[in-house]
Amino acid sequence: MQTEFLILLVMLGSFIFFAVMRFPISISLIIAAILGALSAGFGFPLAKLIEGSFGYLDAIMIIASAMIFMRSIEKSGLLKTLANAIARIFHSKPYLLLAFMTLFIMFAGMITGSSTAAVLTTGAIAFPVLTQLGLDKKRAGAIIAMSAIFGMIAPPVNIPVMIIGQGVDMPYMGFTYPLLWLTIPLAFLSSFIFAGKQIHRIRKESIEKGAGGLLIFSPFILLVILMLLEELRVLDLGMPLIFLLCALCATITGKRFNFFKSSVDAMGDSLGILSILVGVGMFIQVMTMTGVRGFVVGSFVSIPQSVLFITMAIGIPLFGAVSSFGSASVLGVPFLLSFLSGDVIVVTAALSMLAGLGDMVPPTALAGIFAAQVVGEKNYFKIFARSLISVVITIIVCVFVVLYSKNVASLPPWLFWVLSAGFLLILSLLKGKEAPKTA
Repeated sequence: MQTEFLILLVMLGSFIFFAVMRFPISISLIIAAILGALSAGFGFPLAKLIEGSFGYLDAIMIIASAMIFMRSIEKSGLLKTLANAIARIFHSKPYLLLAFMTLFIMFAGMITGSSTAAVLTTGAIAFPVLTQLGLDKKRAGAIIAMSAIFGMIAPPVNIPVMIIGQGVDMPYMGFTYPLLWLTIPLAFLSSFIFAGKQIHRIRKESIEKGAGGLLIFSPFILLVILMLLEELRVLDLGMPLIFLLCALCATITGKRFNFFKSSVDAMGDSLGILSILVGVGMFIQVMTMTGVRGFVVGSFVSIPQSVLFITMAIGIPLFGAVSSFGSASVLGVPFLLSFLSGDVIVVTAALSMLAGLGDMVPPTALAGIFAAQVVGEKNYFKIFARSLISVVITIIVCVFVVLYSKNVASLPPWLFWVLSAGFLLILSLLKGKEAPKTA
């Protein structure tokens, strides 16, 4: 038996053991990295651990600043005003309203790279609108949980992709459209499957009016403008600075709040995610130092592709139940290297989607458990059971995307926008059922 295999068993075994024992995922990863180094005879490699902890510094800065931005626009009243504005505009078009509320829930995940942040911010704000549409707790909870996961994977911020890319020295570039093709259609499909025929129109008078006028939307408009300029290479401010500038804008365009206190609270909420990235960096650094990373990659390359697809479809989401980021780091890299014959950007996008599904898999199931809390459902498994069909469909789609990655990569960007506009136009023609008189 190879030494590297024994070291791998020590690292994975200790990680899973401490995670199951309810240790924080970040601490479990750090302990596993230390035990791996000790078992390989490297002692306590302080320098390597520190070096690894800075491996995802770019992602850490983006997430931290994005969380500050999200907390700022929540405190300013922008999020609630936006949700109410969407509801008032599309109150007579329930199917179109459901599509836009799905995108609204996804928004927080797209910005922060966290499904939990999406559930607790935009998901919580969207819940009253979903109930007004006629959805019960289970259906609304499933929409919030799955939309949050799709938002976590959608651009511009996708942490699992960053983690996988760091493992193979691949820059975080060119992922926008592969991720959009993968997440937006699945998000819409899931929401409409969950909603079924239950949704109906909303009476306009039952929707709260927003406060602050058009000025309150300035931080969001500024964010879109700066991100477009960044994409067009007109400006090179960097995502962290863009988020902070937009967060400061929120302090003067909406409700007044203490920006310093809000930022401290946002940092406190993001510590769990940021510490996981530190732990993942240490874990990968030790895997590289001990030769385990090379052993894993070599082992995966030798597996027949038929078995590889099944292992990928089941293994990545299941390991993601412990940590979606941990799944991306431990399994994402070797699977990517096993499918180098395809388009690496599209394959990485699909692998990140599979890792993100871990946030719905028990026992951790962060997105599902928090969604259950938001909708007031005591039994999380009712949300999980309702979401299962979406999870299965997503896994199947990801497998086919990996299999036909070059075909997906050849899809022109304009086609996405044309199909999206056509889909929304069709939804606008569907009137739906009348609102109940008691609504």
